[in-house]
Amino acid sequence: MSADESQRGALSIGEYLISTRSFEEYRAMFGLTDDDLAGRLLDCPGGGSSFTATAAARGIDAVAVDPVYATLPERLSDRLDHELARGTRWAEANADRYVWDFYGDVAGHARVQADSGRLFTRDLARHPGRYVAAALPSLPFPGDAVDLVLSSHLLFTYADRLDADFHLAAVQEMLRVGRREVRIHPLVDQAGRPLPGLVDRLVAALTRSGVHAAIEPVDYEFQRGATSMLRIRRPQ
Repeated sequence: MSADESQRGALSIGEYLISTRSFEEYRAMFGLTDDDLAGRLLDCPGGGSSFTATAAARGIDAVAVDPVYATLPERLSDRLDHELARGTRWAEANADRYVWDFYGDVAGHARVQADSGRLFTRDLARHPGRYVAAALPSLPFPGDAVDLVLSSHLLFTYADRLDADFHLAAVQEMLRVGRREVRIHPLVDQAGRPLPGLVDRLVAALTRSGVHAAIEPVDYEFQRGATSMLRIRRPQ
């Protein structure tokens, strides 16, 4: 590992996109069944997703963690609006990099994100205890605090800034907190490039530690080629 690579172990809040994905997107990209939703769930990092808000409204026990939750709510709302506009401009200019079946088109995707963001900000104001300000690879939860950890668009997505050691430490921390399993999506970087070397290295390291880690297909594709998740299960 080079000196530059050894420093790729953290992201500042300004370095990543705060997305506002919906509950339905989570169900699709993580292949979630009703049985999966029966336990306590952790969205890590949650960003501006409405997954936790919708889950709670449906009687599901869920909590989200993200360093951005330390931001004042009004500033966070403004940033989400900015991120949505920036993301929509990017999607329009790079529409061929994505598969639009789930949303219909760019405008449909923007509507889903905007609706989800509004739901998130309302729930954050009403139920701030569901949203914990913290960041991987150190979470302020006891061991076995939740049943299932869902992690989207951080690991692998920012592989240019988060090295292999960070990926392993982050997964080990999520496994400490999650008594049942961890699911990660997507397995490509921001540009949609596959990362077989990084994925294989992580799977091998987890397997050596006695953890079951496998790539499984999901019935969801937004970034072209991103049709799988990494499913990591602790030994029983």
